[in-house]
Amino acid sequence: MASSLQFLVFSLLLISISLSHAQPSFRPDALVLPVSKDASTLQYLTHFNQRTPLVSVSLVVDLGGQFLWVDCDQGYISSSYSPARCRSTQCSLAGSTSCGNCFSAPRPGCNNNTCGLSPDNSVTGTATSGDLIQDVVSLQSTDGNNPGPIVTVPRFLLTCGSTFLLEGLASGAKGMAGLGRTRIGLPSQFAAAFSFHRKFAICLTSSTRANGVIFFGDGPYVMLLNKDVSQSLIYTPLFINPVSTASAYSQGDASAEYFIGVKSIKVNEKRVSLNASLLSFDSEGVGGTKISTVNPYTVMETTIYNAVTEAFIKEVTSMNITRVAAVAPFGVCVSVKNIGVTRVGYAVPSIDLVLQSESVYWRIFGANSMVQVSDDVLCLGFIDGGLSPRTSIVIGGYQLEDNLLQFDLASSRLGFSSSLLFRQTTCSNFNFTSNA
Repeated sequence: MASSLQFLVFSLLLISISLSHAQPSFRPDALVLPVSKDASTLQYLTHFNQRTPLVSVSLVVDLGGQFLWVDCDQGYISSSYSPARCRSTQCSLAGSTSCGNCFSAPRPGCNNNTCGLSPDNSVTGTATSGDLIQDVVSLQSTDGNNPGPIVTVPRFLLTCGSTFLLEGLASGAKGMAGLGRTRIGLPSQFAAAFSFHRKFAICLTSSTRANGVIFFGDGPYVMLLNKDVSQSLIYTPLFINPVSTASAYSQGDASAEYFIGVKSIKVNEKRVSLNASLLSFDSEGVGGTKISTVNPYTVMETTIYNAVTEAFIKEVTSMNITRVAAVAPFGVCVSVKNIGVTRVGYAVPSIDLVLQSESVYWRIFGANSMVQVSDDVLCLGFIDGGLSPRTSIVIGGYQLEDNLLQFDLASSRLGFSSSLLFRQTTCSNFNFTSNA
């Protein structure tokens, strides 16, 4: 009850900060952003307009990122930006207790008496210090069927990063869009600014030539052929790891990332024998299962990986599928000969992540398990993460593609669709071209 009241207070503060100059004549029920897949890095990119005058900014999508950060060292020019002063309401919202000075001419990212945060490149695991600022953000509204009018948040909170922090990000990216469960993550700020539900949904495309979609707010989430994929989601609780998983954090910080409660794993509907204690957090926050958009493929702790891959090999062998030499970074590869194709990809054994009960599971079909590395070879898209990873299972981007995932921050639950290919649609089928 106390935490709900506390969030209500912070939401009201965010509304007063963010919406004081927003368009009074139109308040959207939801917002929408396009998401593309970068062929070189396999990262997922979005873009929206920011600053005054407005500039289109390309950003790597970080599902568990704490906030939006951008490079302020090069070319950040805006007449509407302002630094967040030490001990201000904005600093409290961001959870910042640091206060810094800058010893050169004032500019975005360099101001005296400004509170600071730690922008984090979660791809490389690098973090630095950066100023908290506020500036204009502009993006498209939606009714769930089509894009609608452009809306603006005039005092959106973000953090200034440095140019070196862009290393490892896709070409053209100017920062990262953090969708994590913090008060200044994109989902919470947009929900507070426009008074809609603290929900968002991601639908990543498997294509490098067509856009997927992120929705902020509740459904419907309608793909072409009039398929509202919000109507048949399966739900499972989201869990908070009490120890931060960011590259830099303060003692006592909880993780901003999204964890689910995997209880067991099945291959071809047969339970895999593994150390179930690894599927829960220990006292130091090690273990568990999280969902990530910065890991291109699912990563598993070594003993879990070995158990799953051994079970998979046993099943494909029984199907007369021929194993071939491994192709890095994958450990299990097979010949495409003797493998059929179904609506949901290659006909290989399914992999189930069993959740709160035997009847609730996330099924991974061939479209999300098998990676085509050549004309003749497919590899299982799971990677050995070593014996002592921070998180036991990280569900990566490839396994998320053409699945819609709805994150309900208020109820702390995940809704997932499983493969949209079953419904004869994909994540690239949102109609971005027709205005409501």
